[in-house]
Amino acid sequence: MSPSNVVDVHTFLDARPIGRQQWLVIGLGLLILVLDGFDTMMMGFIAPALVQDWGLQRHVLGPLMMSGLVGLSLGSLFAGPLADRFGRRVVIIASVAFFGFWSLACALAQDLTMLTVARLLTGVGLGATMPNITTLLAECAPLRRRSTLVTSTWCGFAFGGAMGGVLSEYLIEDYGWQAVFVAGGLMPLVLALVLAMLLPESLRYMIQAKQPQARIVAAINALAPGAANLHTRVVSSEHSGLVAVRQGVGSLVRGPYRLGTLMIWVAMFAGFLNLYLLSNWLPITAQSAGMSLSQAAIIGAVLQLGGAVGDFSVGLKMDRWEQNNVVSLMFAGSAVVSVLIALWADGALALYVLVFCLGYCMMSANAGCFALAANFYPTAIRATGVSWVFGIGRTGAILGAGAGAVMMGWNWSITQIFLFLCVPALGAVIAIQCKRLVASRALGAVSG
Repeated sequence: MSPSNVVDVHTFLDARPIGRQQWLVIGLGLLILVLDGFDTMMMGFIAPALVQDWGLQRHVLGPLMMSGLVGLSLGSLFAGPLADRFGRRVVIIASVAFFGFWSLACALAQDLTMLTVARLLTGVGLGATMPNITTLLAECAPLRRRSTLVTSTWCGFAFGGAMGGVLSEYLIEDYGWQAVFVAGGLMPLVLALVLAMLLPESLRYMIQAKQPQARIVAAINALAPGAANLHTRVVSSEHSGLVAVRQGVGSLVRGPYRLGTLMIWVAMFAGFLNLYLLSNWLPITAQSAGMSLSQAAIIGAVLQLGGAVGDFSVGLKMDRWEQNNVVSLMFAGSAVVSVLIALWADGALALYVLVFCLGYCMMSANAGCFALAANFYPTAIRATGVSWVFGIGRTGAILGAGAGAVMMGWNWSITQIFLFLCVPALGAVIAIQCKRLVASRALGAVSG
């Protein structure tokens, strides 16, 4: 291929088929999110064994459950601006190593306070990793396949959570709950070394950051050998019809981005509240309702497996139909299934099927919100925008984990818990429709 005089990175990526380097980013992103899901969801599976081993009451686990979520929120809020300033690659690698180290530290905890602090710091690393890998995936993907690739990669998070349920059952039985933390720490540390060798930087970010011409040309040629040389003028027409935005959190709530940002925050808050209430407390609630420890672990894994299928499929729908309507439909579906579980689930098999359907709707709605955010913001503020969607969502997760502790203290039944889940889900439907009807009209045709 002879080099072009001008390369528009925006159209260059969107016009080409997905190449080897882009598949590499997708594969590494999938691995990262598998380990993120494993580490993030492991406390829900460890909790019953921890209660038994340390002789604790269920409701005293509230601060422990919330500590990791506080860390996730803090990591998300700080990491996005750092990635917009210093690059996606370096923040991702450092974050994976950080949460791996502190997961190992959790295995050494001797009391609830030590474990709570270690989980807080593990959460900071996890919170910094997830929004930035989402941003990197979005910027490497062609626009016509962006939602599909972002959300299908997020099935790795659900798969990791399900893997935590299956693996923790065997590790706890044979080696104790500490072994789950050891596994959750060693795997990210190994992956961080792999990322340091293989993970590329976002080409869109390199243009935005005005990095040296030689590096940009090398990145272009890694995607299409011979497409550029040192004399090639490299530009980006992304969002060319919009007023330029400055980096920083303030840009998210200014001008045409204000209402859309606020509505995505509301939806993500509601979606994470429901997800983390269930992920942290469903196994232990199922056990208190008469299920065995093994059955309780399985029902938690079924929720995650349903989410994995939903994450894979929702992006296909979003790339084919109106994105906001697809996400709204998933939130509405989670409300309907919650009612079915509360009122008509009779027997273990029926519960497993309905919990699978709930995971499908609930997690695909959350993954859809990530894709909405990645499509909504331009490169200059994309990492900040996506990370703040995560961070605000994590405040909902914190409330969900705390609400679960209160529900345990009040001895709420499974029926009461699942009826409660309808309220946040329906609030998310309203928020996404407000974004579609008002914010999109104000912003115009934002793409890329």
